[in-house]
Amino acid sequence: MGIPEERIDRLHALAREAAENGEFDRSREYVRLARRIAQRHRCGLPREFKRFTCDRCDVYLRPGANARVRLQSGHVVIQCDCGEIARYPYE
Repeated sequence: MGIPEERIDRLHALAREAAENGEFDRSREYVRLARRIAQRHRCGLPREFKRFTCDRCDVYLRPGANARVRLQSGHVVIQCDCGEIARYPYE
C-alpha cells in the first residue's frame, strides 16, 4: 500500500469520525480531499468509501442521521438529504 492509499484510508476514518460527531462540514472537507488525492495519483477509492459518500454534496453518509437506506428488489437504495439517490445491487 502506497502513501496515497494510506492517506485516503486515514481521511476516510476522519470523515467517519466527524460525521459521527455531527460535524458534516468537516467530514465534507475530508471527503473532498480524499477524492482529490485519488484523482491526482490515479488510484481508486475503496468500495466502503464510495458507498458511504454522496456524489453530489460530498458528505459522509450516516444512515438515520443524514441518509435514508431502503431495500428494493435486489438492490440497496441510499438517499442523501440533498436528494441524491444511489443504488447498489446485492444478492
